[in-house]
Amino acid sequence: MKVGYILLVLAATSIAVVQGSKFWDDFYVNFGDGKVQYPGYDTGSTVALGLDNTTGSGFQSKYPYLFGSLSMQLKLVGGNSAGTVTSYYMASDRTQYPKWCELDFEFLGNTSGEPYILQTNVFSEGVGNREQRIYLWFDPIADYHEYGILWNQDLILFVVDSRVIRVFYNAAYLGIPYLSYQPMFIYSSIWNGESWATCGGGVKTDWSLQPFLASYTNFNVWNASEMREYTVSSSHACFEKLYSSSYGQAPNLALTQSQIDDLRWIRYNYVIYDYCTDLKRFNWIAPPECALNWP
Repeated sequence: MKVGYILLVLAATSIAVVQGSKFWDDFYVNFGDGKVQYPGYDTGSTVALGLDNTTGSGFQSKYPYLFGSLSMQLKLVGGNSAGTVTSYYMASDRTQYPKWCELDFEFLGNTSGEPYILQTNVFSEGVGNREQRIYLWFDPIADYHEYGILWNQDLILFVVDSRVIRVFYNAAYLGIPYLSYQPMFIYSSIWNGESWATCGGGVKTDWSLQPFLASYTNFNVWNASEMREYTVSSSHACFEKLYSSSYGQAPNLALTQSQIDDLRWIRYNYVIYDYCTDLKRFNWIAPPECALNWP
């Protein structure tokens, strides 16, 4: 009984530490500091990034990660957000890796009453051109929703409120470099994309509504491998954690039936653009990974 009680106390303490983590424990503002707000009574638990006609703002993680299950919750710009782009993404350091890797969530603003578009993309060794766009099945401005990435040796999952919206499998055997050796920082930002973001740039930003604010909370990086140095030993430590952690073991090495059902539901109801079906763009031959990534 005493052992069980101690374990229960330790578990509760662990949960409290995770839930009580602050923005600045793992992140810092990397541009537009004057546009960033820390609202609420629990200072640091929520961050609001601002955009006006002079600059946007953003933050990044203090260190990069090599594999893990990472997420945060966002509440997007309300009202007429046309021309704004709110992003949450992971990317490797281009000074270390000129052929960088990147995983993108980009939320494209809209005129009031129109649905937000979520664009995702995957860059592998500097090559992207893997855009998918979907409508969301909820109102992303009414409340916070969780957006996350699960990244291991076999696949990468894009997840929204625990529902898989996209998978990118390790297809190195097809000649497609996999994201398996470049640690990636976490970034978030809001910026002016009025030249392309809304109706292909046809609808511009109404700057009389500035500042535009996007809110972030529940910064979850605890179930991932932080890499503080670009050394072989640090990389090995991340791989050791990968193979011993939940994100690097079954059932996370392949899609479950529930996740397959999620992807099919997204595909048939919410996809508005998929590079895999834009055959004219690729000389009428779909990229080789496309056959893997839609069940």
